[in-house]
Amino acid sequence: MNGGETLDFEIRPNTQPVAAAERSALMANPGFGRIFTDHMVTVRYAEGKGWYDARVEPRGPIPMDPASAVLHYAQEIFEGLKAYRAADGGVTMFRPDANAARFRNSAQRLAMAPVPDRLFLDSLEALIRADRDWVPTDPEGSLYLRPFQYASEVFLGVKPSSEYLFLVIASPVGSYFKGGVQPVSVWVSRDYTRAAPGGTGAAKCGGNYAASLVAQAEAIEHGCDQVVFLDAVEQKYVEELGGMNVFYVFDDGSITTPPLTGSILPGITRESVLRLAADKGHVVREEQYSYEQWRADAASGRLREAFACGTAAVITPIGTVRDADGEFTVGEGKAGDVTMGLREQLVSIQRGTAPDPYGWVHRVL
Repeated sequence: MNGGETLDFEIRPNTQPVAAAERSALMANPGFGRIFTDHMVTVRYAEGKGWYDARVEPRGPIPMDPASAVLHYAQEIFEGLKAYRAADGGVTMFRPDANAARFRNSAQRLAMAPVPDRLFLDSLEALIRADRDWVPTDPEGSLYLRPFQYASEVFLGVKPSSEYLFLVIASPVGSYFKGGVQPVSVWVSRDYTRAAPGGTGAAKCGGNYAASLVAQAEAIEHGCDQVVFLDAVEQKYVEELGGMNVFYVFDDGSITTPPLTGSILPGITRESVLRLAADKGHVVREEQYSYEQWRADAASGRLREAFACGTAAVITPIGTVRDADGEFTVGEGKAGDVTMGLREQLVSIQRGTAPDPYGWVHRVL
């Protein structure tokens, strides 16, 4: 095998796959990220050699030396995307090329060897082919794909690793919502920030999520579903939720979302919503929006809807906003027409039940 843009995958089938009856029982109520398929992809990297040893093999533990660089210096990145069962029984993915590009950008920010886009896509397809029976047939289900990469060199010096391991694992998931889409409540954090200018906010790395967990726990303590982070410089402007981007819909039909200034994750769902909203005739703005303006616009009625978006939940309406000084609701605290219209359109494209004029759907099988 060579370290070029593409590699031949060695297929090592799992000799003890989950039995069909057990698999069906597990997939009847999979939840999110609790059940995993029979196989995984592994690809190795070494400085001077490139990417090599690409395999589809039985999913299992990864041997790791206690001096592996990732355990000490946190060189680690990941992605998240979904595969869907098509109406004809085949399998599709939604915008995997965008995930490949973001994965590459994350690697560059963390001084890691980037995975070539073609190898990234080939890895996803190889795993889907091996575990196609795990792609749910339920119209609300999907196969969640988790590519990730970490520094595997054994050393304790502070420098970029010279060795990496790239993997893809998969998990069948059901609907993110139980009982339909319901508005979520959010807690505005005053004590913690997610990222700062010049930091790793635009990279999808585990450290960003670790830093958000204490604020998310605080949100739950105050009876909220999600945390909202403000900017690190002025603690004034809304940036994003713990794991989702945020949008605002006004009484004139215009839509605003915070701009990508380097401290916000460039969400693929976010980018898709911007395109859909503009094509539906909405004036779309990427500009700063302060928390105080959010409160004032909600009180005056200028702000009609707010929603969060991301891979897992797609589009989620925001109903109640709370902080240490009190709370307010957006609109009537219900899911608005614009929010739900965009959600329905996006989900329909993702699942292949509506035309895809953007070329976003990628056919695998």
